Amino acid sequence: MSTKKTDKTLQWLITIIVIVALSLILVVFASTNIEKLALQQQILNRHQLLTIMAIVLFTIALVIHVYYTAKGTQVIEKNAITAEKNLAINIENTKLLQERLITERFLGSIAQLGNDKVETRIGAIYSLERIAHDFPQEHWIIMQVLTAFVRENAPILIERKVQKQEDFTAIDFGKNRERTRRQQMVNYGLPLEYFQLRTDIQAALTVIGRRNFHQDRDNKKLDLRNTDIRKVDLANAKLQGVDLRGSDLSGANLRGVDLSGANLEGAKFISAILYEANLFKANLRGANLSRANLNLANLYGVDLRSGNLFGASLRAANLQSANLYKANLQQVILKTADLSGAKLFLVNLQGAKLGKTKLRFAGLIAANLQGANLNSANLQGANLNAAKLQKADIYFANLREASLNEADLSDANLVGANLSGATLEAANLKSANLMGANLSGAELENVKLMGATLTGVRNLNCEQINHAMGDRHTLLPDYLEMPESWQESD
Repeated sequence: MSTKKTDKTLQWLITIIVIVALSLILVVFASTNIEKLALQQQILNRHQLLTIMAIVLFTIALVIHVYYTAKGTQVIEKNAITAEKNLAINIENTKLLQERLITERFLGSIAQLGNDKVETRIGAIYSLERIAHDFPQEHWIIMQVLTAFVRENAPILIERKVQKQEDFTAIDFGKNRERTRRQQMVNYGLPLEYFQLRTDIQAALTVIGRRNFHQDRDNKKLDLRNTDIRKVDLANAKLQGVDLRGSDLSGANLRGVDLSGANLEGAKFISAILYEANLFKANLRGANLSRANLNLANLYGVDLRSGNLFGASLRAANLQSANLYKANLQQVILKTADLSGAKLFLVNLQGAKLGKTKLRFAGLIAANLQGANLNSANLQGANLNAAKLQKADIYFANLREASLNEADLSDANLVGANLSGATLEAANLKSANLMGANLSGAELENVKLMGATLTGVRNLNCEQINHAMGDRHTLLPDYLEMPESWQESD
């Protein structure tokens, strides 16, 4: 209650007391003539007088109570306002103190990152992780500090590369930069089996990998470019959208890692474990994944142009809509993998194991599949024009409506393959084994069948044979006669 309201109440109280006083005066004046009345009337008047006086006294007491209550409320109100102001001041002071403590902890931890003792550096890394957890507003800055620490302490040393100013971080992690670089030069020359990643770098990457990625800033990416982090353990790490261009992760444990949308152009993953890794729409252009374990990995829509996957294992991997233009897939294992809609133009799959692989509508133009195993593979609608399939095993494969124009299938094994509706114009099937294959509606214009085995072939007719080229060594099914031109040729 405000002061003005209290003063108004006081005025009302004075008015009421004056009225009550006047009433008492009138009552007393009237009682002066009480002796002139009868006894009964006198008793009644006195009773009424006492009643009125009691009411008046009660009213006065009530008015006094109201007044002091109002005064008490005013005091309480003033105290509440004062307490509220004090609370606001305390909150502001606490906030300032907290910010000062954060700054001190933050700067102290950064300073310790340049300490000579590895234990101190690791402690500083975990201290920064704690700050990022307790104070989300500092999360991204701390992640930038940790990625800068890794870049500074585990760089890939590229000879004759001119360093630009923006290649260096503004944070100085100590006076040992030159010593670190000299040591790194020695380390980078070590074979993979002898290389050991520094424990403080592993600790920093572990913290980065298990961070609360929901706190990452929009449109910002973790920058770990050109880092030598061979044999790093980042199993199940959250590294969505990370920039690892030119980095070396050979021998790394990346089981179950999330690298969706990551930029991995030119990175090395030689002999790395990427089992069940998520590489959804990642950029792996020119990356080296030779002998890597990518079983059950999600590689949907990845860009693997000119990538090297020599001897890699991709059992049951998802490579739908992947771009593998000019990629090296020699001796790769792709059993039960899904490459539906993938672009495999000019890809090298020599000796690759593609048994039961899904390659529906895949683009394999001019691909090298010499000696590859495509047993029971699904190549329905695939484009294999000018592909090299010499000596490939294609037992019971589904090549329905596939395009094999000018493809080289010499000495290939196509036993039981489904070639119904396939286009094989000018294809080379010399000495190929098509025993039991289904050639219903297949286009065999100018197909070379010299020395090929077609015994037991289903749905092959005279018209198809007349459009093809064979010789007397070509074995046809019993229900078809060899064209005269074939009998005359050697």
